[in-house]
Amino acid sequence: MAKKITLFLNTSPYTYENTYTAIRLAEAGLENGHEVRLVASADGVYNFLKGQKGKGLPHAADNFRTLMDKGMKVDL
Repeated sequence: MAKKITLFLNTSPYTYENTYTAIRLAEAGLENGHEVRLVASADGVYNFLKGQKGKGLPHAADNFRTLMDKGMKVDL
């Protein structure tokens, strides 16, 4: 039975590990057939700006776009 997973992200892309953790949790949920929704608020919205630069980290917006293409819903 598919579960509904809601993630809340309110930190900027490269300040904490929160973005990376949200991406990995969302990937795991989608791969296991669950419905995944991410709510971004405050600084979390910056994760969806194109061209955000991080120190050796992948672009958050690109990762979230891939997850959205796989079915993740996003509320900003």
